[in-house]
Amino acid sequence: MTPSRDEILSWAQHYVADLLERPVAEIDPDADFDRLGIDSALAASLLIEIEDRYGVDLPPEALFENPSLAAVASYLQEHAGTAGASHGDAGRQ
Repeated sequence: MTPSRDEILSWAQHYVADLLERPVAEIDPDADFDRLGIDSALAASLLIEIEDRYGVDLPPEALFENPSLAAVASYLQEHAGTAGASHGDAGRQ
């Protein structure tokens, strides 16, 4: 079963909050990565974690074309179902 957009978004907000050492409530899912303080190194970390967690090959340009957590969650939700993603641990935080 493909994780829902909300599940992906919640995980991404928690993950980014940990990376940035900020409360989850401060991570606006609609804010551009620049506004959140996500630089290229943090974006690469997010990309790798998404690929490992959801079993989807996420091209780096997908982050530039979808420059917010909400946009990435929508992109991932759409592509996870079509890429045969592995979601065995998708509920883990």
